[in-house]
Amino acid sequence: MKRIVFMGTSSFAVPILKSISENAYEVSMVYTQPPKKSDRGQKIKKSPIQTICEELSLKVRTPNNFDNIEEEKSILKNLKPDLVLVVAYGQIIPREMLGLYSDRFINIHASLLPKWRGAAPIQRSIMNLDKETGITIMKINEKLDQGDFCSQYKLKIENNENAENLAQRLSNLAANKIIGDLDDILENKKLFIKQNNNEASYAKKISKTEGKINWDKSAEQIIANINGLYPNPGAWFYFKKNRYKILKAEVSNNNSVPGLVVNENLEISCGSNSIKIIKIQREGKKEQNIEDFILGTKIKKGVNLKDV
Repeated sequence: MKRIVFMGTSSFAVPILKSISENAYEVSMVYTQPPKKSDRGQKIKKSPIQTICEELSLKVRTPNNFDNIEEEKSILKNLKPDLVLVVAYGQIIPREMLGLYSDRFINIHASLLPKWRGAAPIQRSIMNLDKETGITIMKINEKLDQGDFCSQYKLKIENNENAENLAQRLSNLAANKIIGDLDDILENKKLFIKQNNNEASYAKKISKTEGKINWDKSAEQIIANINGLYPNPGAWFYFKKNRYKILKAEVSNNNSVPGLVVNENLEISCGSNSIKIIKIQREGKKEQNIEDFILGTKIKKGVNLKDV
């Protein structure tokens, strides 16, 4: 059996790790981010990858970083992996680690590289109103997402699809495709191609401040932000010092002054067209369908959300 070291953290990586472990590969070690305190209650929360490793009885390491590089290099040397697969790990792998097996570090990236290199390719593709995205299987080098790639698989972004759903579909796509690619990579049957740096774009990390809705933008762009930022940090607005997160909405054509609530169904006018809210969540409360929310809200027709 070929030996794989897996590095991943988020739920995006879980179906891929399961696929590898179920398909005649020996997963000799899994690296993941260490448990962290949750936002509420300060409970310790393990990463989705660590949780699935415990279910599958896989060995796990959770270093905070690679500052103790000699120890990690020694461990990786002793494991003698045929390949190291990195999927949404969340840490930069140092040059010294990459140098141990220069051609054996393979990454699954959730975009059609060189488009959307960086930390948030799924979110940025939706926020950019892209029609399609996909996954790229590539070698890792010292530069951010600039390694040579061997395979790309495209996926159409569905109408009004949010980042959570798209991530799940991309993860399932990768889980289905990776076994064939790994077999070919390990048998030196894959041709790796250089990326065209002139076509590169960057998916910078999402900041919380990006969630604040700018009502001067078009309804289409606002909904792209709502979907791209779902579930976190979300797209939100303030009303009477309370923050409201819009979870789902659709385009409507009741156009008026940007930010104006144009009817009792909580349609809000934008720079062009308007949005009709379907699901919303007041800060500290549970999410609600709009039919339930409007029964008790003070956000009524005639309120301009730019003025509060």
